Amino acid sequence: MSNNDTPEFEPDEDLDDAPENEALAEAYNRGLALQKSGDLEGAALAFREALALDPDDPGGVSIRLAAIGAEAAPQKMPDAYVATLFDQHADVFDDILVDELGYCVPLLVRDLVQKLEIGPFDRLLDLGCGTGLTGMALADCTSHRTGVDLSERIVELAYDREVYDDLYVGEAVAFLEEFEEDDGSRPSWDMIAATDVFPYLGAVEPFLAGAIDRLTPGGYLAFSTETLPEQVLQGRSYMVGPKSRFAQGEDYIRTSLDTAGFDILAMDPITVRLEEGDPVPGHLVIARLR
Repeated sequence: MSNNDTPEFEPDEDLDDAPENEALAEAYNRGLALQKSGDLEGAALAFREALALDPDDPGGVSIRLAAIGAEAAPQKMPDAYVATLFDQHADVFDDILVDELGYCVPLLVRDLVQKLEIGPFDRLLDLGCGTGLTGMALADCTSHRTGVDLSERIVELAYDREVYDDLYVGEAVAFLEEFEEDDGSRPSWDMIAATDVFPYLGAVEPFLAGAIDRLTPGGYLAFSTETLPEQVLQGRSYMVGPKSRFAQGEDYIRTSLDTAGFDILAMDPITVRLEEGDPVPGHLVIARLR
């Protein structure tokens, strides 16, 4: 957890138990200490040492390097990092996300679906489903619900909620690109939701390409993003923000959707969640495949 007053979803800072490699744990924790002391150059050296020891990057040091300006932002967060992150916090996931961070994006999606007068939907694919908050919010307007999350522990909690007809452990883009039924068929959905996925992606083009391949003609895509002011983005399409999550520019999202073949039905500014009591700005988007 973070040492801030408001808990955030960050990996436990002591990695002694996670990767059993003492050298990796030492380099990672040394980097954290140097970062907190303000020695960003020393922190970068330590983080690069940790990354060299374990390129799978369960501690997310590549994201930390981008956050302190030592490296360019990667196209996405490491899968090992995201899985570790949510496995660690699974038992308190809803308490932190909803009660302390004020996260209510799934309910905002439901409100926007009603406002746009779209649906009901025969088949929903909920990517990054977490414990099932979006599945529950859309339960009354969807007939069949499939949930996917990278964290095995989170998927177990979603299973207990009994809101999904099918549940899978997997990364969102890889699932879109590769998933097949037992008979070898590639299923499609008329609604794909990704309510807290883009802050872990960075580049959105692979996700949109995969979504197009899985949506029925005229199908809908609903997702949320986090953003930063243009003076911070400085023309970049996306960047790792100070809290180690990706922020995407509004123009980048609009252009990427249009290029991919989506019509934007709504792109509403929202408060995604709180950080230390301060609102995190973003957008709630519903788009339709042309």
